[in-house]
Amino acid sequence: MPDETDAATAATLLAGPACDLAGAVREGRVSARAITRAALARITAVDPVLNAFTDVTRDRALAEADAIDVARARGATLGPLAGVPFAVKNLFDLKGLATRAGSKINRDREPAARDATLVERMSAAGAVCLGGLNMGEYAYDFTGENLHDGASRNPHDPQHMSGGSSGGSGSAVGGKLVPLALGSDTNGSIRVPSSFCGIFGLKPTYGRLSRARSFPFVASLDHLGPFARHVGDLAATYDALLGPDPDDPALADMPFAPTISALDSPGDLKVAVLGGWFARQGTPQAYEAVARAAKALGATASVELPEVERARAAAFLISMAEGAALHEGRLRSRPMDFDPAVRERLLAGSVLPATWIARAQIFRRWFRERALELFADWDVLIAPSTPVPAPRGGQKTFVLDGREMLVRPNIGIYTQPISFIGLPVVAAPIATGERLPIGVQLIAAPWREDKALQAARVLERAGIAFAPEPVV
Repeated sequence: MPDETDAATAATLLAGPACDLAGAVREGRVSARAITRAALARITAVDPVLNAFTDVTRDRALAEADAIDVARARGATLGPLAGVPFAVKNLFDLKGLATRAGSKINRDREPAARDATLVERMSAAGAVCLGGLNMGEYAYDFTGENLHDGASRNPHDPQHMSGGSSGGSGSAVGGKLVPLALGSDTNGSIRVPSSFCGIFGLKPTYGRLSRARSFPFVASLDHLGPFARHVGDLAATYDALLGPDPDDPALADMPFAPTISALDSPGDLKVAVLGGWFARQGTPQAYEAVARAAKALGATASVELPEVERARAAAFLISMAEGAALHEGRLRSRPMDFDPAVRERLLAGSVLPATWIARAQIFRRWFRERALELFADWDVLIAPSTPVPAPRGGQKTFVLDGREMLVRPNIGIYTQPISFIGLPVVAAPIATGERLPIGVQLIAAPWREDKALQAARVLERAGIAFAPEPVV
């Protein structure tokens, strides 16, 4: 089928669910090349506004698409994500590119000799890689603002933040540049952009997905995961990323089963709302989103985690100390090449007393045990993703609970205590009628990503959770 006759079909499919797109490619209703060309055209037209991409791998993408079309013509069985364009936060290794991790310093690295494991798995599933995405420097960011590459922008109002540190991932998926993206989440860096950009994101259980050949931030807190505009696409991508990997020693030897087949069989989900800390400091939009999700999921009970504020403080300490240790050499040799805001936090982490970190780790174990006790009674807990919709770009302070607070450290007040103990979370965008989106966290017990995804599917089917149309 000539590309010219594919163009209109490709543009339509690119704007819809990734699983539908893959089905069309497998059935020969559209070519993978036409899809890739449509995505590249969309990037050319819109990315100057959103600044989501740092590297567009055009030649690689077209070559991968052509290989898919050749395989189909030969009668080969194509993967579940056949022809679906995707891109990755630029802390994932992409063969032939230096892995920036949002920094100036890393631009001097040798090009990666091999893709990150999760990129390889996306390719094995038939997805087509379109490049690397903007991010906060060294993933130490909640805003999506990068001193070296510029800010990634919100697809619902480019004057507002995309969220971080996976800001380019949120902006690219929310802006329909690609149907799927990969990002990382240490303290909230998948869930915050998902909330601000109005899309679904999955932070899996710590140790569930391989982190091999990705640039770290805090090894004991780092998670990698996908973004999508539809729950089915999120589940299909997560399934494609699963599997053992000897290259990541932190990967847990836990059984797993595909979630896509169980997505529409949630059974009687037992859902509660997290109160206490999670019911304070937010805006009315954040609480309305929780209330709407709770009503649709039949959640009438409110439960509390003890000592959440202390958990957030402990997460800060561990992040600062581990981040400082990772970057010690760069802080000594090239301090002025850091974003000053990042440099200051890392330098502060380098002088934290060891006794503080030891106490934070002891408390971490206690706090995790308290959280696990809740999952004896509940499958899913609902909490806000962010206290506010996306602030304006460059905004330094906002008012939370009657107090003026700094934006950069306080966007993650609801996400940090959850990633601190490695729980799986689906971030879901909730329709509130406001111009700027906001999301909720659907939190499950360790290794039960399926429960969080099932809850998200219920909300999607009820018309409560969906990705709104971008303005760009």
